[in-house]
Amino acid sequence: MRIHLIAIGGSAMHNFALALADAGHVITGSDDQIFEPSRGRLQEAGLLPSEEGWNADKITPDLDVVILGMHAQKDNPELKRAQDLGIRIQSYPEFLRFATESKRRLVVAGSHGKTTVTSMILHAMNKSGRRTDLMVGAQIKGFDRMVDLQDNHEWAVIEGDEYLSSPIDSRPKFLWYGPHVTVVTGIAWDHVNVFPTETSYIRQFEMYLATVQMNGIVIHCMEDDTLNTVVSRIKSSRPDIQWVGYATPSHTPTTHGSIVTFEDGTSLSLDLLGAHNMQNLAAARACFRAMGYTTNEFDKHMRDFTGAARRLEIIHEDVARNFVAFRDFAHAPSKLRATQASVVNQFPNRKVTAVFELHTYSSLSKSFIPQYSEAMNEVDHAIVYFDPSVVQHKRLEELSPEFVKDSFARDNLEVFTKTNDLKRRLSQVPSENHVLLMMSSGRFGGVIFNPAPHQATS
Repeated sequence: MRIHLIAIGGSAMHNFALALADAGHVITGSDDQIFEPSRGRLQEAGLLPSEEGWNADKITPDLDVVILGMHAQKDNPELKRAQDLGIRIQSYPEFLRFATESKRRLVVAGSHGKTTVTSMILHAMNKSGRRTDLMVGAQIKGFDRMVDLQDNHEWAVIEGDEYLSSPIDSRPKFLWYGPHVTVVTGIAWDHVNVFPTETSYIRQFEMYLATVQMNGIVIHCMEDDTLNTVVSRIKSSRPDIQWVGYATPSHTPTTHGSIVTFEDGTSLSLDLLGAHNMQNLAAARACFRAMGYTTNEFDKHMRDFTGAARRLEIIHEDVARNFVAFRDFAHAPSKLRATQASVVNQFPNRKVTAVFELHTYSSLSKSFIPQYSEAMNEVDHAIVYFDPSVVQHKRLEELSPEFVKDSFARDNLEVFTKTNDLKRRLSQVPSENHVLLMMSSGRFGGVIFNPAPHQATS
């Protein structure tokens, strides 16, 4: 097929380009900005556009399909040309469903933990020699890219996002996939720019469960009250579905991870920490079993799983001084609370400094920020950073540090809006008997943690 990708430089889109080229398709693309690592990876594969910007002349009648990325606008000149020529236009989730129509599809959905659960499943499948079609939101050890599509794969393992499919398709991505097996990790209101009320957000998951294939399997977290309510409503209308509940298994912190014990009595020593990772592990284990494989095989392969990129990823460690710094993708209130609780429980004898960047549309929305009330109260030192220019760029109401502090309901919360101030504060983090946790879906305005000379414990 001849395929053109509008907004080829995106995280998911450039991986689609790489995967489709590897599968033998003829790929072209365009974007007005392409950053690393997308730029380097596309260049190495010979897929980097010769110039940045949009050019309607790239859209020719011989194209079989145009894949439209979220970064494009509705008035994009290439999109308009494709519409005028009557060329098939698809979002990447629509194309992914088309490409996996003959496969058995396992979809990981939920407001949190999707990438980690998907990564665990893919790690176990890969270690067992079973290659699959895949789409996951982070780079995983043992995989060249975040997307793979090959004719000879039996399964497609897909991270199912509830965000919009494309600029011209307002359906959540996961409504396209039609899973044979799915797991829903939990429901916690997010994407306030698309779902302005909690009710409208929850409704998307009800609609999603209705898309499960006949006689499919739904695996769901029994510890999430909102999800339990949704499941109870859907069950009566879908008696064909096998409903499988799971919960956080018993676990004990170790020096570099955890010992987890499942309900069947199996115990494992893993390089993972925190209750939310143990919950993710239980979800992935149930999925592996639902795919027709044994839990013994899953357990064996998880012994060397170290996590997905930017999910409690160690960025610096000084064992001699009992210091470790993590970065994590947490941005929703529920994930923020869970990540901090995991770190505090893992290191009960160390002080913890947590730094959180307000970066997403929801987290920077004045109507949504009160959802973070008491979300950073478990740690010893709590810091919030946001960039006022990002607020302006997203055309949101202006935020004040005072409003942010009041919303988080922590009297000694430190709020910074300038990168130099944040950099200075990070340099003051003690380098002994301490944990630093940096949480964001962004990059803290380019501020990178550099361990300072020895700081006394505080």
